[in-house]
Amino acid sequence: MTDQSASRPTRRGRQGRLADRAAGPPVHPCPPGQRGGQYKPLSDAEITAIFRTACRLLAELGMGEVPERLRDDLLRGGATDNGAGRVLIPQNLVDAAIATAPKQFPLHGRDPKRTITVGGDAVYFGTGGAAVQTLDLESGIYRPATLQDLHDFTRLQDTLENVGWFTRCCVATDVPDNFDLDLNTVYALVTNTTKPIATSFTLASHVAPIVEMLDIVAGGPGKFAERPFLKAHISPVISPMRYGEDAVDVVYACAEHNIPMSCITAAQAGATAPATLAGFLAQSLAETLASLVMVHVVKPGHPMVFSNWPFVVDLRTGAFSGGSGETALLNAASAQISNWLGVPSGVAAAMTDAKAVDAQYGVEKAMTTLAAALAGGNLIYESSGMTAALLGASFEGFILDNEMHGHTYRTLRGVEVDQESLGFQSICDAVLGDGHFLGGPETIAAMERDYYYPPLADRSEPRSWAKSGAPTAWDVARAKARQILDTHHPAYLTPEQDAAIRAKFKIL
Repeated sequence: MTDQSASRPTRRGRQGRLADRAAGPPVHPCPPGQRGGQYKPLSDAEITAIFRTACRLLAELGMGEVPERLRDDLLRGGATDNGAGRVLIPQNLVDAAIATAPKQFPLHGRDPKRTITVGGDAVYFGTGGAAVQTLDLESGIYRPATLQDLHDFTRLQDTLENVGWFTRCCVATDVPDNFDLDLNTVYALVTNTTKPIATSFTLASHVAPIVEMLDIVAGGPGKFAERPFLKAHISPVISPMRYGEDAVDVVYACAEHNIPMSCITAAQAGATAPATLAGFLAQSLAETLASLVMVHVVKPGHPMVFSNWPFVVDLRTGAFSGGSGETALLNAASAQISNWLGVPSGVAAAMTDAKAVDAQYGVEKAMTTLAAALAGGNLIYESSGMTAALLGASFEGFILDNEMHGHTYRTLRGVEVDQESLGFQSICDAVLGDGHFLGGPETIAAMERDYYYPPLADRSEPRSWAKSGAPTAWDVARAKARQILDTHHPAYLTPEQDAAIRAKFKIL
């Protein structure tokens, strides 16, 4: 909830009061971390049935293509080999993994003021994705994403107060070598933001050298592991119901270096998971539980975000459908199930299929993000800047989505009901007095405490809008993005840190 105690000195006279109001509230009325969980698409009985089916899948069907090292660890933990190439995971091992998993843990920012706590009922919007195209800020046409784009996206979002953490949102297609790509991706993040960050590692062998770079940033050998400010995104399970060896190796490497993980399941309804929504939820839950069990047998109690991301395809064409009503429903249900288990949850939203910043863009983003937030997803990925069913990333999108998140956080904050807010006496005074509430002390207090004022949305009347050039939301967001990119050039690495990194690594 918001701290309402802050205040600012008011300027004298009418012009001063107008300036105060134009400046906005002295405190953010609905900052990130508002409480979710109000929307419950599933009953407790339905969740129980889905969970039991997931556990039965693990115990009777089991997991395939289990790498030898993980197979040995699972067997030591109580799993069995069925002799037909599958490892069966009993429910008592699932229960132990759930019981041992941290229920809350910090995602550190290099700036401690930007650290967030994941888990419980707090909701944070962040980023994700691996877009291979950028919606060009000048031409409005998609082109291949570059390393410069990643630097620019990172410093742009560094200024956006409603984006809680930053995961690389695009892949630098101009960096062909996988290690150079992984290394320079992390360099772009630490150079341009002090928020919690996240990335992926192509191979386990890339983890240790990148941690060396992170140690330079953190202040010396071993310092990063003491307070890790980077989280790994890993997809160790390949739907349906099998492990991926390279990603499992990355899990072991990240556990060794104390890197928190988001273990992501990304099954697709009707393709790699059942088309029925209940069947999809059961299989997807089983696969994410398999990731949790894996982390449990590798390093009990290691921080993991239970990232069960239901994806949907258009069954008529096979195309990914990130902005559908089914996507909104399934990710909300996934968040509810994860909260029922008591583990930190991650879901995906705002994966609009729209290519332009248009009505489809707004509808699909608002619908999916609000559903995920109201259901209580702790970390909502993909929620900023993504377009074209995750194939594209947009600078204007980051600006508009940041404002959308403010509205969503305000919805989550809800209605505070007490004797003061019920306002019995102020209603009587207005009715028996001036007949309105304008200028009253309660109105002024509520104005600065309870209302979110979007900085970009146009609330003028039509003639004023026309006189200002009839700008669209896309126009306004483009201008704001340009202004930020022209003026915000953070220097979060000291010259000594940057020189030490460049002396040891190939920084492009």
